[in-house]
Amino acid sequence: MATAPLLAPASLRADFPGLAGNWAYLDTAATAQKPQAVIDAVVRAMGTDYATVHRGVYARSAEMTRAYEAARQSVARFMGAASPEEVVFVRGATEGINLVAQSWGDRLQPGDRILLSELEHHSNIVPWQLLAERRGLVLDVAPLTEDGRIDEDAAIALIGPQTRLVALAHVSNVLGSVLDVKRLADAAHAEGALLLVDGCQAAPHMAIDMAALDCDFYVWSGHKLYGPTGIGVLWARGSILASMPPWQGGGAMIETVSFERTTYAPPPQRFEAGTPHITGAIGLAAAIDYVESVGLSAIRGHEATLLRAAREALGRINSVRLFGPENSAGILSFAVDGVHPHDVGTILDEAGVAIRAGHHCAQPLMAQLGVPATARASFGLYNDMQDVERLADGIARVTRIFGVK
Repeated sequence: MATAPLLAPASLRADFPGLAGNWAYLDTAATAQKPQAVIDAVVRAMGTDYATVHRGVYARSAEMTRAYEAARQSVARFMGAASPEEVVFVRGATEGINLVAQSWGDRLQPGDRILLSELEHHSNIVPWQLLAERRGLVLDVAPLTEDGRIDEDAAIALIGPQTRLVALAHVSNVLGSVLDVKRLADAAHAEGALLLVDGCQAAPHMAIDMAALDCDFYVWSGHKLYGPTGIGVLWARGSILASMPPWQGGGAMIETVSFERTTYAPPPQRFEAGTPHITGAIGLAAAIDYVESVGLSAIRGHEATLLRAAREALGRINSVRLFGPENSAGILSFAVDGVHPHDVGTILDEAGVAIRAGHHCAQPLMAQLGVPATARASFGLYNDMQDVERLADGIARVTRIFGVK
């Protein structure tokens, strides 16, 4: 029997206007609902507090600049970064990875190698494929263990003298499996390679500390941490950022411009061309405040309890196949024999249960699992045991409708 959740979701749910009504929202891995505190912060930033940043000499612009840079400081503290100057605001993890590929990646030479894994999101595959085509690189792919983890031993064995970058997910968006980042960082560094970590599914579920993880790049998206869309983070070591050329040109990323020569601002401004997503950054800081007020350790324990209960409930249905390790980080992918995941999702939706159905932007992983798609339930701090029961009841209804047991 699963233990009771550590949080009190009933009181937390009241903070999320998007959860009004009898709705079991189990798609937080795709995007998290927003607490009222985040909505209020964005509304103030767009309304009574609004002005541009880094440009105006009037008082409100100065105040908005302070708020924007305070958001960067909040992110740096949240991540255990050595300095706010190591934090680059981007649209999301996808843009962060593309920034690294197009800026840092320009130094790579034909025959250099990049190591990925079979469970990566398309955003951590396609940018490296594009770079490999441009620069004549070789992509290596680490296999998975039987329970759906990156095979760390096999991955380490693939890191060699020509490996320049290892790019792996901290937590799989399909299987919820968790990578030992420090172990892979040590292995990469031993061969002179760098480690980039896709932290989209880790940041909302566990504490992340750049000093402890010892990676070189870390990316994540604000909307998965109960923040706004269109804002995300690329963290990189200061010495690495300082060595990287701009990847976009325009205002704010320059020191001086003439038709003869342009000089560029130091990081992070060098990588933030144009007017930034001011309100998004401020909303992200509010989301961090909210998550920290609840407590990441409490959130992880709560979600782990719900996950155990969901695995137990669905595991009792013979026609349901569960994917991923038992101790995944808040994510449960599954398939019902003879039923397409889209049909599963549609029937659950009729009962007010929202899940994701599809390939989850991880088609190579689907091929490895031997399925075209999966259904995925993912938990957040606002979910409770009633959501788990409604999921199980909905799957039981699916089996009755399709005549499977």
